[in-house]
Amino acid sequence: MHKEDILDSLKSVIDPELGINIVDLGLIYNVNVSGNDVFVTMMMTSQACPMGDLLKIEVVDAIRKIFPSAGKVEAVLTVDPPWTNEMMSGDARKQLGL
Repeated sequence: MHKEDILDSLKSVIDPELGINIVDLGLIYNVNVSGNDVFVTMMMTSQACPMGDLLKIEVVDAIRKIFPSAGKVEAVLTVDPPWTNEMMSGDARKQLGL
């Protein structure tokens, strides 16, 4: 289980407002794999986004689906640094017409 594999699994989690996966949106700030445990630090496109708790659950579920033998899997929200659209991948920007 490597960081890149975790990020690939998280591409299945789609932001409900924008319809783009959270990896390409730049919402995943850090993935730390320690033994069988996975810790994800993430942000929403807005600090006031009401979908934060739902997306955290979807992140954990996406990781467990691909890595059922993972130990502790945790997703936490951060507000620092604030998300900006410069954090998006080129593909995400194209999809949004930026």
